Amino acid sequence: MKHQPFEEWLLNDIPLSHAQKRELDLHVRSCAYCSALLETEKVLRSVKMAAPGEGFAARFQTRLAERRLAERRRRILGAALFLLGGTGFLLWLLAPSLFAVFASPQAWVVALVKWGIFLVTTLQAAAQAGWVVLRVAADLMPPFAWLILLSAFAGMSLIWSISIWRFTRVPQGV
Repeated sequence: MKHQPFEEWLLNDIPLSHAQKRELDLHVRSCAYCSALLETEKVLRSVKMAAPGEGFAARFQTRLAERRLAERRRRILGAALFLLGGTGFLLWLLAPSLFAVFASPQAWVVALVKWGIFLVTTLQAAAQAGWVVLRVAADLMPPFAWLILLSAFAGMSLIWSISIWRFTRVPQGV
C-alpha cells in the first residue's frame, strides 16, 4: 500500500477536497501506520506551548553577545599565533641567508648582479630561440593552420577572461 500522498496530506496542512478527505479517511481506517501518524499529529497539536521563563530573551541575548565576543577573541588570537609562527618559521629558514647578507653586503650585491645578468642573458637566448622556431614553423605550416591556431588561442583567452571575471566579481543584491 502506498503511503506517499497520505503522509503528505497528514504532515502538511494542505487544504483537501471532499474526495481527498474521503480517500484519506478510508486509508487511515485500514492502515495502522497512517492512523498512528494521525493520532500523533492530533496529540502534538493539542499540547500547549510553554511560555519562556522570565527574562529568557535578555539572558539569551547576553549569552549570545558573550559567545560572539569570545569567538572574536579566539579568531584574533589564532590569527596572531598563526602570523607569529609563520614569521618565526620564515626567519628560521632565512637565517643563514640573512647572516650572510649582514656579514658581507658586498657578496650579496655581487650575487644579485650575477643573478640579474643571468636572467637577462637567459631571456635573450630564449627570445632568439623562439624567433628561430617561429621562422621555421612559419615556413612549415600553411596559413589556414595559422588561422586555426590563432582562433584557438583567442578562444582560450576569452574563456580564461570570462572565468577570471566570474570568480572575481562581487555579487550584487540578495
